[in-house]
Amino acid sequence: MFPTQFTGVSFTWERKKLGDVAEKVIQKNNNNAFKNVLTNSAEYGIISQRDFFERNIANKNNISTYYIVQNDDFVYNPRISNLAPYGPINRNKTGYTGIISPLYYVFRVLNINTAFIEWYFKTTCWHKFMYQHGDSGARSDRFSIKDNELKKLPIKLPADDMEQEKIAKTLTSLDNTLQLHEDHLQFLHSFKSFLLQKMFFDNDIPPLLRFNKFTEKWNQCRLNDHTIVTMGQSPNSKNYTNNQTGKILVQGNADLYKNKVLKRVFTTEVTKTAVKNDILISVRAPVGDIARNQYESVVIGRGIASIKGNDFLYYQLEKMKNNGFWNKYIAGSTFESITGKDLKNTKIYTTNSDEERKIGNIFSSLTKIIQLQEHKIDSLKKLKQFLLQNMFI
Repeated sequence: MFPTQFTGVSFTWERKKLGDVAEKVIQKNNNNAFKNVLTNSAEYGIISQRDFFERNIANKNNISTYYIVQNDDFVYNPRISNLAPYGPINRNKTGYTGIISPLYYVFRVLNINTAFIEWYFKTTCWHKFMYQHGDSGARSDRFSIKDNELKKLPIKLPADDMEQEKIAKTLTSLDNTLQLHEDHLQFLHSFKSFLLQKMFFDNDIPPLLRFNKFTEKWNQCRLNDHTIVTMGQSPNSKNYTNNQTGKILVQGNADLYKNKVLKRVFTTEVTKTAVKNDILISVRAPVGDIARNQYESVVIGRGIASIKGNDFLYYQLEKMKNNGFWNKYIAGSTFESITGKDLKNTKIYTTNSDEERKIGNIFSSLTKIIQLQEHKIDSLKKLKQFLLQNMFI
């Protein structure tokens, strides 16, 4: 089966072994010539050990036995994880030479597109070989394979150097685009956090940003005096069901996802309920997470309370959560939770309906923009995964 290919290229792919296209790096750090110790992370790639662990792990008296890793060298880390079930193989793109523990396998590719090989090792094409020729060894967190076996690892690649380059450039360009979108998402979250701090009361300090013509003083009141708060009550567990004809059960934080209810558990017993657009807040660990109920009616368990409220109140509660407001209620308790009394007596701020509406609209619009950005990122990740699965053999 041939991979998805570019127009105008041949279907000629070659099967080679790692030992044919790469040489093992065995140069040791004699006389401690290099001090910068590297580590190979499944999530972050090859980075400075100090950056990864926030301190040096290596003993400076033993680094003479470490391998020297030049820029563009590859490192295989036998430590396994969910992200790297046979250990990560990453390329040194730090821009400088460092050293790495002799527990790692270091190699340098020859006469082949370096970026193509880098992307090849982000696929699962080589996993079958590892499964067949290695084992987890004595330690369950490490994969064991002999150097001579690793050199036999098969690599299938286009015979045409231009095709190797095109594949690598396509994936690199997509990855760069994905990073830009993720950076923009981070900016949006930071901007939203900034506005939450400036447009609501902060530790009894009045909001620093207000719309023109709104100058009146905000009022403080108890949550229960301002609106209706309903504490949840869990149905008997024998009435839980997987049948979606039952009522959706919102038990706690696990049932709140991205500002909405996650339809996960159902019940045939109706205890306390929340209706559409009610604010749902977790009252058990972690306390304070919120969502809008998007369904006509849901059953709420004892880990949840429902609150009638507009967007102004919703984002005020989100700001309180972000600021650690609820920590004072749960400090010292063995199980993080707040009581109905604590929740109902919580002090909130209100203003006139027009100002509340404008503030609520700002954050509602910003939240929708964030959700759209998250959707773009999810789509790009799916495209990247599709290409990784279909552009290699």
